[in-house]
Amino acid sequence: MSEPKGYLAIVLHAHLPFIRHSEFSDFLEEDWFFEAMTETYVPLLSRFEQLRSEGFSFRITMTVSPTLATMMEDGLLRSRLAHYLDNRLDLLEKEIKNNRGSHTEALARHYYAEFSNAKDFIFNRHGGRLLNSFRSLKDSGHLEIITCTATHGLLPLMKSVSAIQSQVVTAVNAHESFFGQKPRGIWLAECGYDERVDPVLADAGLDYFFIDSHGILFGDPQPVYGVYAPIITESGVNAFARDPESSKQVWSQKEGYPGDFIYREFYRDLGYDADYDYIKPYLHSDGVRRGVGVKYHAITGNVDLGSKQLYDPVRARERAGEHAGNFLFNRQAQVRHLRGRTQAPPIIVSPYDAELFGHWWYEGPQFLEYLIRKTVHDQNEVRLVACPDYLDQYPVRQLQKPNPSTWGSEGHQLVWLNGGNAWIYRHQHWAEEKMEEMANRFSQADGDLRRALNQLLRELLLLQSSDWAFIMTTGTTVSYATKRFREHLDRFRKLADQIEGNKIDPGFVSYLESIDCIFPSADFHSAIVRNSSVLA
Repeated sequence: MSEPKGYLAIVLHAHLPFIRHSEFSDFLEEDWFFEAMTETYVPLLSRFEQLRSEGFSFRITMTVSPTLATMMEDGLLRSRLAHYLDNRLDLLEKEIKNNRGSHTEALARHYYAEFSNAKDFIFNRHGGRLLNSFRSLKDSGHLEIITCTATHGLLPLMKSVSAIQSQVVTAVNAHESFFGQKPRGIWLAECGYDERVDPVLADAGLDYFFIDSHGILFGDPQPVYGVYAPIITESGVNAFARDPESSKQVWSQKEGYPGDFIYREFYRDLGYDADYDYIKPYLHSDGVRRGVGVKYHAITGNVDLGSKQLYDPVRARERAGEHAGNFLFNRQAQVRHLRGRTQAPPIIVSPYDAELFGHWWYEGPQFLEYLIRKTVHDQNEVRLVACPDYLDQYPVRQLQKPNPSTWGSEGHQLVWLNGGNAWIYRHQHWAEEKMEEMANRFSQADGDLRRALNQLLRELLLLQSSDWAFIMTTGTTVSYATKRFREHLDRFRKLADQIEGNKIDPGFVSYLESIDCIFPSADFHSAIVRNSSVLA
């Protein structure tokens, strides 16, 4: 196969915070998981499997965060997902019956088919375990699956190297337990980087990570090839930077594809449109109106929600094909422009939150399918690649010290550190210091003491999740984010007091292990910094 003019690395970051509430019969925030499974992961994976069955050779990179993987494997959440799908199918049967002969009936049948296919894909084809699809696509070489910091902890906002190390080591070990081998790459939560990070990654055996554009553009020295070639850090870990041009075409609210007027409107939902008594059986037990994932309207234009026109899936599918062609055309123009300016063929790295595809941008999975088909069949200038393949083929890289950075507003920690959430960090930093102190103090612990220390680490990891600070900034479910942070902090304090007072309550430890049932192989020794390259 001849060398292309350039490469395109599509990176989909799949993550959700760990949400599991066995103490309630139903829980609103668990819907985030059910929606992601139904609207994002099934549409993506089913298309990837179909393309594989047709003989398409492609490479896509996906993060599967340890928290998301744990939720996918959890029996309680799988059973609740089945109930969620049955609930939606029952609603859609009524919608079909009540809208005979109308365009709405056709849309209801469209959604009924989608929910039926999701149920079949998850529970029949993959035995209720969607990770089986990820594993299969990884084993066939179509997906490069990487990990993320253990609970999506934002590393630059951690006080100690031991806290950074715990997030990374726990993530690598969890990934190996889910996928049978250690990951080569890692997604740093929020692309958060500072100079303490790459030595920890190197010690964990990781080859590469992703960083926002300015992390490399403002690095020392300046990059010879901009963001279109990876750099290598002094620790020997490679960094790939986000390409702003391809990102803008998808992310931009004004110029991005998802804002096209033909596409489906996210914010108008049957859960709000239907008569209350009719929709109430399909809401949560609190009876509060919420979205149910059945959306009959198109974006239409700059009009209020009540003026939206009915959605046309056929037109939207055609538009997704047009946009995929336009995206590929622009990448071809990019690599033609760049090829004479780089030593090796340039690599365009296009990272996105996976939930953009399907959940927020309903047509996104169709767009990706068309993009793969067009990239493989319609041209030979741009080739889809996973980052380790590029590293193996082009091993010469520029040595650089990247610039501390994140993605998000203004390119630093503003989203996760501001007047609305700054209060959490004095507590988080106290817990990080306490964890390191106790891990060193009780390094030879066994029995109940070891169990307690391992659970102490789990509580620290869970309170470090950047999702809580993010929610506090966006203002979506602030009370829930605050509650979760305070709960994990309170559990950490009580457990630490029991350990220090030599009064460990095995029943309390068992209770925490049952409600915060994540990272069964968590090892408190990861909070002890030993390696000289990390300490340097």
